[in-house]
Amino acid sequence: MVQVQKQQDQLMVPTTGVRLVSGGLAGCFADILTFPLDMAKVRLQVQGENAAASKSSFSFAKARQQKKNFRYRGVFGTIKTIVREEGPRGLYNGLTPGLQRQLCFCAVRIGLYENIKEYYSAFLGLEGVNIYTRIAAGVTSGGLAVIIAQPTDVVKVRLQAQGMHTSKPKRYTGAYHAYKTIFKEEGVKRGLWKGAVPNITRNAVVTASELVSYDMIKEYILTNNFLPDALPCHFVSAFGAGFITTVVASPVDVVKTRFMNSAPGQYNGALNCAAKMFREGGPMAFYKGFFPNFMRLGAWNIVMFVTFEQLKRFLMEHRNKYAS
Repeated sequence: MVQVQKQQDQLMVPTTGVRLVSGGLAGCFADILTFPLDMAKVRLQVQGENAAASKSSFSFAKARQQKKNFRYRGVFGTIKTIVREEGPRGLYNGLTPGLQRQLCFCAVRIGLYENIKEYYSAFLGLEGVNIYTRIAAGVTSGGLAVIIAQPTDVVKVRLQAQGMHTSKPKRYTGAYHAYKTIFKEEGVKRGLWKGAVPNITRNAVVTASELVSYDMIKEYILTNNFLPDALPCHFVSAFGAGFITTVVASPVDVVKTRFMNSAPGQYNGALNCAAKMFREGGPMAFYKGFFPNFMRLGAWNIVMFVTFEQLKRFLMEHRNKYAS
């Protein structure tokens, strides 16, 4: 009887393959639904990046004056401006590399998170897992995923940002042309892997915040029997994870976006980019686009985690059905 129960429990544990497939597909589905919000976030983060850095100390008066000249104002104002100037399709510029990114990025960081978490626990000789092994697993899986998906992220940001300059001809006609042009003109290190360090930092922080928050909120809800392991529990856990992630990761996200979209030689590295941002906009420059970022991350987390849980359950049920 005990042996039968153990076999049933093992059948309910998702395999690495199931988690990889579920993570990749869930990430793509979430990206399709929330891409306009991501577009608004990128435009709000990038606008004003070419403003001359002030030689004097930061002035909030100067920052307010600069803000008056900004073309994009707020999430919905930005979306409205994009639709008016570029048409509805403008909201989905960069979707192709965005989906390519999720197939690589989400599959690896979500699919391998449990494996890495268990490995760290076994390596340290722990019974179960604690918050430190969760954070270490999130940082590791997030960093590994970025190394693989970095070129798709660069192309996605470039395609999203190029529509800002409506008076200039578009530099890239599509995703394939962008990959080819960036590789030809800028190479691998300074082109397709441009901003790899801030992006690895950003996504290691995001993954650790996102997965650890979701993991712990869900565990707390289930342990205290507030909700069953079903859609409402997944929704609440994902919403909380989205908010925590936005607060923690916004500064790194803004620097990453600015640096990836910058012209060659504009910044001497990610730290130089961050320093110039601080001189031009003060501390709040690192939280530019916070509301659209939260809207996007909150919505993305809800869609992704709910879809991930459903896909995971669906694939496990079918695997068990054919295995029996």
